[in-house]
Amino acid sequence: MDVYVTLGKDGSATFEMKKSEFIGYASHVTTEEEARAFVDKIRKKHADARHNVYAYMLAENNIMRYSDDGEPQGTAGLPVLDILRKGGITDAVIVVTRYFGGILLGTGGLVRAYSAAAKAAVEDAGRASFVNYEEYALTMSYPLYQRVPNLFKNYPLLVDATDFGGEVTIHIAIKEGYFGKLEEALNEVGAGKIRIVKKGVRLDAEELP
Repeated sequence: MDVYVTLGKDGSATFEMKKSEFIGYASHVTTEEEARAFVDKIRKKHADARHNVYAYMLAENNIMRYSDDGEPQGTAGLPVLDILRKGGITDAVIVVTRYFGGILLGTGGLVRAYSAAAKAAVEDAGRASFVNYEEYALTMSYPLYQRVPNLFKNYPLLVDATDFGGEVTIHIAIKEGYFGKLEEALNEVGAGKIRIVKKGVRLDAEELP
């Protein structure tokens, strides 16, 4: 089953250390163009900041990018990227803006501060899991329609629509890997009189705690 975890929505959070303010921003993106556009938007919003550090990960082509934006190498962009990697989060971008407070934080302090701001932004955004669903059209008589929906509660599926005409067609989406069992149940209930047509595959989001 193809599953990946990304951000549920845009998120932001602020973290302070020794008078330096770190503002984290996180967003769901699907392309490098979208990621760079988000980085540019935050840079313009905080053009007066000392640093606008970023990192992003994309599922397509397994792209990973980050920038320290003038901070000592390895103290900013990489820790932000690690928040995504360790969380198993992809198709996401994080920008952490720093307003310098006049007190040097040292290498360890910078790593902790950028990590904390990135982590808080991700927590504010929340996580969503995307899972492959297979789409099917099930066509049956009205007497069978009275019995078939009772089967659905035993499977991870969604009913997208129901068409009523000379017969009834139920359009469903079921998690990949589960249709075989449902098909057996449908054939048992319908004695082979339920017509089944596969329509396609899609990704659906599920919020994670």
